[in-house]
Amino acid sequence: MAPRKKTRARRDARPAAPASGRSIPLRSQTEKALDDYFTSLNGHAPGRLYELVMREVEEPLFRAVLEYAEGNQSRAADILGINRGTLRKKLKNYGISA
Repeated sequence: MAPRKKTRARRDARPAAPASGRSIPLRSQTEKALDDYFTSLNGHAPGRLYELVMREVEEPLFRAVLEYAEGNQSRAADILGINRGTLRKKLKNYGISA
């Protein structure tokens, strides 16, 4: 009998939402990080939170997706749901080469 050929699972398939209604891990981690951030403010008013979060999250997001897409910018843009030109502009802004 010939050995079975190994196959990789489709990497771009979306994970199913948890049936239990619990948050997915990324959502839970984001909520925890924001709770911790607000706690650390000790009553001070937050400012420009959207800008802060995007600055902190975008670069590692692009790096992780590019790695997952094995450097293929078209595939990475598709995974992110953005135009490849937009991805290239963002990569340039962050000094990320692929």
